[in-house]
Amino acid sequence: MVRTAPAALDAAEFFARARARLRFEVPAALRDPNIVPTSGDAGTDRMLEIIAREQPIRPAAVLIPVVAHPEPTVLLTQRSAHLNDHAGQISFPGGKIDPADASPRDAALREAWEEIGLDRSFIDPIGYLDVYGTGFGFRILPTLARVAPGFTLGINPGEVDDAFEVPLSFLMNPVNHQIHSKEFRGMERFYYAMPYAGHYIWGATAGILRLLYERICLP
Repeated sequence: MVRTAPAALDAAEFFARARARLRFEVPAALRDPNIVPTSGDAGTDRMLEIIAREQPIRPAAVLIPVVAHPEPTVLLTQRSAHLNDHAGQISFPGGKIDPADASPRDAALREAWEEIGLDRSFIDPIGYLDVYGTGFGFRILPTLARVAPGFTLGINPGEVDDAFEVPLSFLMNPVNHQIHSKEFRGMERFYYAMPYAGHYIWGATAGILRLLYERICLP
């Protein structure tokens, strides 16, 4: 079924819908190996089933920081080139959930401070999206948050090379949601990509942004 693109939401309506639709209930799929997150793409879902059998679950949390400018933006990072996982890729602030973290939300806030120096006093967490699974065994639980403008970042060069903002209107416009593909063990799997101003936003980051669009922007 083909769905037509909805009218663009203004900032007030976006945040109002987010508060009405999201909660802080941790989905069982974050840690239960018998529950495999689904993506809607058969090839990707098959890959996640294989990964779930072969690798231990790696629970992770990310922050989706929507900066409440008159025209809102999403704050993204470019991971350091020397990292073992996803080196150089565009990402959200976030990482593995530590035993000391009180919740996935706290893990996302901690990581945002450690990676880019985003102070919690500017962050208003709104709720969780669905769990997003990756081919590295990560189960990612995204926390959507409203971020007040006026913050100053302190980039941690051990984890992040850069931080930048992308207009929310661009990321929430399905016209900009390209579908690319690659092979995994003889199966073709599809994934989203949202190139913007020289930045190649793809993989888990683009997939989570697509989840945000479907959860908040669609009727």
